[in-house]
Amino acid sequence: MSATGWTILCDFDGTVSVEDVIDSLLDRFGRPGWEQLERDWRAGRIGSGACMRGQVALLDMSRGELDAHLEELSIDHGFARFVAIARERGLPLRIVSDGLDYAIGQLLRRQGLDGLPVAANRLFPATPPQRWQLESPFGAPGCASGTCKCACAEAASAGGTRKVLLIGDGASDFCVADRVDFVFAKHRLIEHCRAAGIPYAPITGFDEALALLPALLDGSLAEPPALPAPSPLPA
Repeated sequence: MSATGWTILCDFDGTVSVEDVIDSLLDRFGRPGWEQLERDWRAGRIGSGACMRGQVALLDMSRGELDAHLEELSIDHGFARFVAIARERGLPLRIVSDGLDYAIGQLLRRQGLDGLPVAANRLFPATPPQRWQLESPFGAPGCASGTCKCACAEAASAGGTRKVLLIGDGASDFCVADRVDFVFAKHRLIEHCRAAGIPYAPITGFDEALALLPALLDGSLAEPPALPAPSPLPA
């Protein structure tokens, strides 16, 4: 199968990782107030970037506690194999996430995947001790997200000369799903793609994504479904 012209952008939290990393950290180390920020974001009163910055500022944990917590988290068991096949086929793959670069790096490193390029928010210590801050080096003017996945997709398409596959699962992928050529969708992203008429295939994990990859690359998966044959006219 030919991989010519395809690039893969892959969300992390809930897509590569089994659970949402920031949600797990907030449940364990978040001070009061992070739930209201979550409600404000889901109601559309603030963007995901403002929500994440506010929530990270409410984390109360040491570096040791952070690392110990990350040791308890896992990634999809099929992801390493998917990455290996993508590399074998010459498919560029980049993690694009509105999550935390430090957490992503730690989880990927445990799987020997720390060489993957990552676009995510930068987590760093603040003062007083056990406080944290967020920077968004992959934000974009006019985008309310910490990481502008649409800008990442535009760069990946290389001026329209490459096709882009998105693999994602939730609201942070809704906008970019309409800017790529095909989507492997999990969870909430399935319904969004269906409702918006975005070309997609539903998956539950990377074993299924890997099984679908040959059809994507040879063009058969991305073809629109055939229209039903017209009924014969009555005699």
